[in-house]
Amino acid sequence: MPPVVETKLSGVVAATFTPLTPEGEINLSVIGPYIDYLIEKQNVKSIFVNGTTGESMSLSVAERKALAEDWCHKAKGKMDQVVVHVGCMSLKDSQELAGHAAQIGADGIAVISPSFFKPSTAAALIAFLREVASAAPTIPFYYYHIPSVTGVNVPVRDVLNGIEDLIPSFSGIKFSGNDLLDFGQCVSKSQPHWSVVYGVDEHLLAGLAMGANGAVGSTYNYVGSYINKLITAFENGDQLQARAIQFKLQDLLSFAMTIGFDVGVNKQLMSDVSGLSLGPPRLPLIQRPEDGAKSILQKYQSLFLDSGSM
Repeated sequence: MPPVVETKLSGVVAATFTPLTPEGEINLSVIGPYIDYLIEKQNVKSIFVNGTTGESMSLSVAERKALAEDWCHKAKGKMDQVVVHVGCMSLKDSQELAGHAAQIGADGIAVISPSFFKPSTAAALIAFLREVASAAPTIPFYYYHIPSVTGVNVPVRDVLNGIEDLIPSFSGIKFSGNDLLDFGQCVSKSQPHWSVVYGVDEHLLAGLAMGANGAVGSTYNYVGSYINKLITAFENGDQLQARAIQFKLQDLLSFAMTIGFDVGVNKQLMSDVSGLSLGPPRLPLIQRPEDGAKSILQKYQSLFLDSGSM
């Protein structure tokens, strides 16, 4: 039997950054204030931790366990959902993290495809996902599709064929790709109890139009309140309002991309907007020059803080 999902993953989900000290060590002291900021300032009550935005592949298994435990502990009773990403290059490491996530009370686990030795077929990818899911069979399991990072372009629609027969805990997809044909077919194959959430922030409105249940993204750490308004406007049929917000986010990201917008720059923007000390990214990512970060912050402020239209 699949796990009982009391609250379906939906709405706005922030893909959290991992707080580090100036020396590059994980900084758990920031997590409590971070959660409060998301709830109080952004009206975001679900989080996706230790993912791409969280620099998971640059962290050790021990660090990821410590972070997952602290996020789950401090979010308990405050947030609706804490989904822990447990994907690794190593199957054994992924299984270890999956079992740990179940023990600490995570609301679900997500798994990215390995990206060094890559699965070349849906069958190979499913076999990997099945083995990870078997380590935590009692909690919801999500496949995290992000081909721009993994280089794995196996159509997700092919992964879904008979997936619950192989992974009874399967509960949905975090789809962070630009192929709306594949995404639409995933939605059309989706079961009522699955969550199909879209993960390309600048294309969210298109994802909603195709049937996404919600949105998972890094920018929702600091524009979450506006994305809540976008989703509400879409659901109410107010396309002009929904587009206005989407276009503002596109303007911010297109400007940032001209400077060089990676996880490190995004993390700095979140620090500047929130006042939280999130620290630097971990190598091989590096901090950008201060003037570049300031120009992105100024663009953010001009789009989202100096406008009374939303």
